[in-house]
Amino acid sequence: MHTFMNADCDLLIIGGGPAGVAAGVYAARKQLKTVLVAEEFGGQSTVSEGIENWIGTIKIAGLELGKELKAHLDAYKADIVDVRNGTKVEKLEKLSEGKQTIFKATTKDGKEITSRAVLIASGAGRRKLPIPGADTFENKGLTYCASCDGPLFAGADVAVVGGGNAGFESALQLLAYCKSVTLIHRYSEFPADAITVEQVRSHPNATLLTESEPIEVKGDAFVNGLIVKNLATGELKELPVTGVFVEIGVLPNTSFSKELVDLDTF
Repeated sequence: MHTFMNADCDLLIIGGGPAGVAAGVYAARKQLKTVLVAEEFGGQSTVSEGIENWIGTIKIAGLELGKELKAHLDAYKADIVDVRNGTKVEKLEKLSEGKQTIFKATTKDGKEITSRAVLIASGAGRRKLPIPGADTFENKGLTYCASCDGPLFAGADVAVVGGGNAGFESALQLLAYCKSVTLIHRYSEFPADAITVEQVRSHPNATLLTESEPIEVKGDAFVNGLIVKNLATGELKELPVTGVFVEIGVLPNTSFSKELVDLDTF
C-alpha cells in the first residue's frame, strides 16, 4: 500500500450507490488508500419499495439493497478505505504542484480531502416541477417520493406527473391505498415498460391523461387542486386532488465539479 506526496489518499470516490461501492471494493482489493464520501448507501434506489432489475436478486427493497451495499464494502475496506457517510462533496478543485496534480474536495461538514485521483459516482437528484405553486406546496401535498409520503394520502384523490417507469411505479404504489390516481404525461406514448403501463391502465381507480401537462398547483394551506392543460386542444381542466407526486426525471449531482469540467445544460 502506498500514498502520494501531499495527498491524503490515492483515490477519492464520491457516491455511495452501486457504482461508488463497487469502486470502493476494487480500491480495497488493489490496496489503494481511498476515501469514499456518501450521503447514504444505495443512492436513489433507497426510495423504491421493490427493485426487480438488480440481476441475481429477483426482488429487493431499496433500503435493504443500501444495507447490503454497505455490508459488502465493510467486508473489504479494512483500514484501506475510509468511509465518510452522511455528508457530501460541495466543491472540487484541482491543485497543481510541479508535474503532480492533486485534487481537493470540500465536504458539507467543512472537511477537506486531498487526493491524487477522483472517481465521481454521485448519481442524480430529482428534477423539480417548474410551475406556479410547486415550490409553495412542496411537502404540503406536493412530493417527489411516493414511497416516503404515499401512505399519508390513503383514501385521497391524487395525481402523478410523469409517464416513465418511475411515474408508473409510483402510480401502482398509490393505487394500493388512494381513492384515485390520475397520471399525466405530455406525449401520446408512454416510455415506461409496457407491462407496468398495462397494470396501471387496467386498474379501475386509475386515469391516464396523455398530451397533457400541469400548469399550476392550487391550494390554501395544502394542495387542493392541479390545473392541467391539454396540449392538443389547449383546454384547461382543474383536477380536485389533494396530492401531487412528481416523477419527471433526474438531474446529475455534479455541480460541485463545475470548476473542473464542462457540464451539460439540462
